[in-house]
Amino acid sequence: MVTRTEPCPCIGVVLAGGLSSRMGRDKALLPWRGRPLIEHQLEVLREAGVDEVRVSGLRPDYAGIVDAAPLAGPLGGLASIAQAQAGEADLLVIPIDMPLLQPALLQRLRSERPQARSVSFAAHVLPLRLRLDEHSRMALSELMSRDDPRQRSLRALQAAVGHEELAVAAAEAAQLADCNTQTQWNEVAG
Repeated sequence: MVTRTEPCPCIGVVLAGGLSSRMGRDKALLPWRGRPLIEHQLEVLREAGVDEVRVSGLRPDYAGIVDAAPLAGPLGGLASIAQAQAGEADLLVIPIDMPLLQPALLQRLRSERPQARSVSFAAHVLPLRLRLDEHSRMALSELMSRDDPRQRSLRALQAAVGHEELAVAAAEAAQLADCNTQTQWNEVAG
């Protein structure tokens, strides 16, 4: 294993390229505490101490990086981020639809197990810290070339690069609530 002498930059990524079909309207623009949810998510990443933030998806108002392979899901979004990012980096990836995430939880994900290639919380695919390097770029490319969309997933990427999970306390797990539907959104935003 190669030991790095200088830390890689940490790039915060908001996955915001989906169709929001289960929600019935654009999740990124849902109002959250007086502003669009996407702005809240970007601020959470900044407060977690990332070096810069990126948005995955067609989001001109937020300098979004358009998915090179449309409708390829979160993996397609990450592949496009990887293409746009020169050099190695640690990606701290969050979905648009987890409004309860707090910076401290993301700081924990960012700092624990620093040598891991991929880390998430137990029983959760996202949020995710991914070492973006030659190995993960090759894995992304290989997975994106697969014909079966079920084989193009974040779980498949985690398996390909080697993945570790962090234990999560009940209070922390509450921050990982997904809001994919209007009912789920109402429960969280209520």
